[in-house]
Amino acid sequence: MLNQNESRVLQDLPVRPEREFQAALEESRALQSADIIAIVLTGLFAIAVIGTLAIAKTLIMPMTAALIVGTTLSAGARALEKYRIPRTLSVVLVLIASGGTVPLVLMLVSSPLLAWTSRLPELGPQLREKLHIFNRPLALWSELQPALGIDFSLPKIEWVQPTLDFLSPTLTEFLLFLVTLVLFTLSWPNLRRSLVLTFEQRESRLQALRILNEIEDRLGNYLLTVSVINLGVGILTGVVSTAAGLPNPAALGALAAILNYVPIIGPALILIILTIVGILTASTLGGGMIAPALFLGLVFLEGHFVTPLIVGRGLSLNALAVFFAFAFWTWLWGPMGAFLASPMLIVAIILREHLVSTETGSHRRDRTAVNRNHR
Repeated sequence: MLNQNESRVLQDLPVRPEREFQAALEESRALQSADIIAIVLTGLFAIAVIGTLAIAKTLIMPMTAALIVGTTLSAGARALEKYRIPRTLSVVLVLIASGGTVPLVLMLVSSPLLAWTSRLPELGPQLREKLHIFNRPLALWSELQPALGIDFSLPKIEWVQPTLDFLSPTLTEFLLFLVTLVLFTLSWPNLRRSLVLTFEQRESRLQALRILNEIEDRLGNYLLTVSVINLGVGILTGVVSTAAGLPNPAALGALAAILNYVPIIGPALILIILTIVGILTASTLGGGMIAPALFLGLVFLEGHFVTPLIVGRGLSLNALAVFFAFAFWTWLWGPMGAFLASPMLIVAIILREHLVSTETGSHRRDRTAVNRNHR
């Protein structure tokens, strides 16, 4: 016979594990519910942010572009300040140096542009004469449409204005970008200092300073890399123009290098220009299509392979992430979004490296301390 104490021990043995199991099960269910709620809230927040970015595009897009470009140019202005050049003068010199290539390209392009403009009355008939071989196929296609039951017509002119509105920024957006760029570049040191001093702890201030320094350095490297790539595109465009026998290959190359900073619009304009010039100057239609065909292959390789690989490898970016960012921001903001895709991806990766990893490490340390206390 068991005494009263032994019977109590035997009764308590199966109860304690069952209670612990029930508590663990309830905790697991609570965690799953919390995870589901967090996922739903994150999705709703992401939808709200994307909707806000799309609706307020006219305001947010030029200001974001100004902040990205201004952060990049601030590194150059800070370098000039080391030689005891005032901040205002440093900013002016950097802005002139960064935008000084545009007048140089205009000088190269103005002369051939004026020459081609003076020949506009005779260029139209020449272009129609070169394209006369398409008259019979187009007429035959028009006759076959009723027989095949196909009603195909070219898009009407109404699509032109919405397309131009989507591709080109308005004057208000440009002025907002310019004013924000100048003011931000001039006041960036004070803004930087105020942002760092916002934090009270020394470690937080050092972390903010490291983040800002890394953003400036990596954005500067990105701009330098893209400039080198665009310079290569301009040189190869000049070589292609020379090989195809086009006039003014230096002007065409310089124009390609500058317009390649504007995604989608720039290469499309150069392709149209090369096509028109090639058809007008070549003796045959096939000979006139050599330069635009080579340029199309060059732009395809540069946009889909060279730029994602070089930018991704040089700046520790994944090529697939660069492509996804390019596709998303192009869909949301058009060509300007394509231009800002890689810089914003760089900023996001820097913030994730410094903030998420730090929060994860501190969370792990807190969990370890809690487990030790329970033990």
